Amino acid sequence: MEPIDFSKAKQDGKGFQFPGEFEITAVGKASANLPTHVPQILDRAGLHVFHETVRHRQSGEGNFVSVTVTVRCESREQYEAAHAALRENADIRYTL
Repeated sequence: MEPIDFSKAKQDGKGFQFPGEFEITAVGKASANLPTHVPQILDRAGLHVFHETVRHRQSGEGNFVSVTVTVRCESREQYEAAHAALRENADIRYTL
């Protein structure tokens, strides 16, 4: 399988296209009630959150949880602001 040439994909109009719907995943402490807080953080950041899409999964030892939610972003800046808003939370380790 050939590696994806992202610069070419961008030129061809593939990849991230705005406005659009995107999944964002936040990973953090299991004790922080992130399945509730992640959508709230994204709401406060001004994104349209599809609450029915929220799903989560705990780590093997139960110390961490990943929360994935679909959001609508009007621009790349809004998408990046969503990740920044999540990373500002001390209980969230990283976002995808």
